Amino acid sequence: MHIRRYLYVSLATAVLVIALKMLAFRLTGSVGFLSDAMESMVNVVAAGFALLMVSIAGRPPDADHPYGHSKAEYFSSGIEGLLIGVAAVLIVVEAAQRLMAPQPVESVPVGVALIALATAINAGVAWWMLQGAKRLRSIALEADGRHLLTDVWTSIGVIVGVVLVPITGWLWLDPVVGIAVALHILREAYSLVARSVDGLMDKSLPDDDLVAVEQVLVRYRSKEMRFDHVRTRRAGTRRFVSMHLHMPAQWTLGRAAHCRLTVEKALMDAIPGIGVTIETLPQDEETHQEECGQPDAAAKLPE
Repeated sequence: MHIRRYLYVSLATAVLVIALKMLAFRLTGSVGFLSDAMESMVNVVAAGFALLMVSIAGRPPDADHPYGHSKAEYFSSGIEGLLIGVAAVLIVVEAAQRLMAPQPVESVPVGVALIALATAINAGVAWWMLQGAKRLRSIALEADGRHLLTDVWTSIGVIVGVVLVPITGWLWLDPVVGIAVALHILREAYSLVARSVDGLMDKSLPDDDLVAVEQVLVRYRSKEMRFDHVRTRRAGTRRFVSMHLHMPAQWTLGRAAHCRLTVEKALMDAIPGIGVTIETLPQDEETHQEECGQPDAAAKLPE
């Protein structure tokens, strides 16, 4: 519910910002302002798609999806990255046409004031969303926040370029600014798509979480208890860790279960909300997978 509230605000903000930027474009005829408005149009589609994916990600596990639906968030950030890339290409096409046939920019003060207002709104909402993404560990929310932040820097660059056009008399400067903005947007698009692919490929937990896991295992590691085949992964806002816990074969089932539960609780206290799977094995025995030499995809923990 918290994530959806952020995205509703993002959607409403995008609509308001588009109105301000399109008005600035109509008044000035600046291709830089047009490129800025087109990126904001992508925000509306992206925020709407993010809302859909977050709703799917929040569904509980079922018979067909026993691990839940949290990976749906990665589709949100990936699609948003692709949309940003499409917007950047369209901006380059428009700017190239204007570069071959430069046109003067009109009503600059009014246009700049409108874009500045839209930029201030975007900056405030972007900061609020990125703080929420960090707290809720949501890649969909982070993607939308970073997109808005990209929009902020885009707008600042466009404002500088458009202001310089009447001062210098260089009509070509406006489309050049538009192209520079498009290249910056393409870089952000690549980053979002790459992170989505990492998530869908079951990338391991970030370094701070890996350190927290290792600190817990160090506390319980001894001559009688050892851990190996530690694997971690993340799926949207959810995180998982699995491992083998080896202990003396003569221990009772009750004692072994108590040790396993103690380690599980310590891991869940260290990383709230993490899913923990621990397989208990006798000290000198390995699983058939290990005996057959199957590759170990364990996440490498810090030394």
